[in-house]
Amino acid sequence: MWMQIAITALILATIPLSLVWLSKDQSKYHKLISVSMFLTFDLIMFGAFTRLTDSGLGCPDWPGCYGEANPFQAHHEISAAQALMPTGPVTLSKAWIEMIHRYLAMSVGILIVAQMVYAWWRRKDLLTSPWLPTSIFLLVCVQGAFGAWTVTLKLQPVIVTTHLLLGMSLLAIQAWSLASQNQMQATATTQKLKPEPLVTFATIALILLTIQIALGGWVSTNYAALACQDYPLCHGVIIPEMDFEHGFSLWRQLGQKADGSFLPFSALVAIHWVHRSFAWLVIIAVLITACLARKKTDVASLGRYLLMVIGVQFLTGVSTVFFSWPLFLAVLHNGGAALLVLLLSMLNYRLRHVVSVSATTSNKK
Repeated sequence: MWMQIAITALILATIPLSLVWLSKDQSKYHKLISVSMFLTFDLIMFGAFTRLTDSGLGCPDWPGCYGEANPFQAHHEISAAQALMPTGPVTLSKAWIEMIHRYLAMSVGILIVAQMVYAWWRRKDLLTSPWLPTSIFLLVCVQGAFGAWTVTLKLQPVIVTTHLLLGMSLLAIQAWSLASQNQMQATATTQKLKPEPLVTFATIALILLTIQIALGGWVSTNYAALACQDYPLCHGVIIPEMDFEHGFSLWRQLGQKADGSFLPFSALVAIHWVHRSFAWLVIIAVLITACLARKKTDVASLGRYLLMVIGVQFLTGVSTVFFSWPLFLAVLHNGGAALLVLLLSMLNYRLRHVVSVSATTSNKK
């Protein structure tokens, strides 16, 4: 089974690796980072699709499906489970969604291994530390472990939310790595900027976004997206009845309190309300950061992209409430969060590079 899964992942990884190898780009390493980051973003989107279609337990074991390498081979077991519970977590379509997600995750892992090996092999030519891709590889290993625990611990909310945060962290580090490569290839025209105030706002925006993604993951993993079906009010009031104690109790099973009894609806309301309320802090921080960035020539484009993405993110978030959580908008909302992570990570790198250069220059004087 393991060998069959590994071969499948390797075949999938061969396509992007071939594109990198055959590319006319002078920097193969730069191209490899770009492709890995792009596929990581796609993986996050597909992971959201897997979660939102309730396919996380489409194959209730790991890494295979009922001990087999793919749902074709496990067709009998899947059909039997589906016959016992037609609307349950195991169906043929959900099994395929879950296994495709695993194949994609493993293929991204192979690309990151290639990135690490190439960085160590060409470390003298690349003029960059190979420890950054090594840290990305270690993060992938941790992420893989949480992916396994997501299944074996039956979608325990804290595990699933951590799995989401690690995926976003992986995207952020790859964006940081790509930004460093872009900076090496760029001309030194950014040294005249003095973006110190912007650095503070960009840092705050990224921190708040991280918290908001954790809150959003908590909403999704607890199936609390429809706990409030009006906006900006919730059940017709500004502050509805909420159970914060049980809603934000981390160590419990899905849909249960820590003592094993059913989670009350007021706990789901608390989870949903906190996420939608905290969103305003993120929106304000990102808007300020984007407006300041637009005034700086070398990061103006990132500022414009941030404005566009935060606008779309607000609209998709509100629309999921009004249209009762349609799958397309819910996946798009997850993708918007990933784009914000990518853009803010790149912006933070660019600004810190400028500050570093400026500080070095002033010290020399």
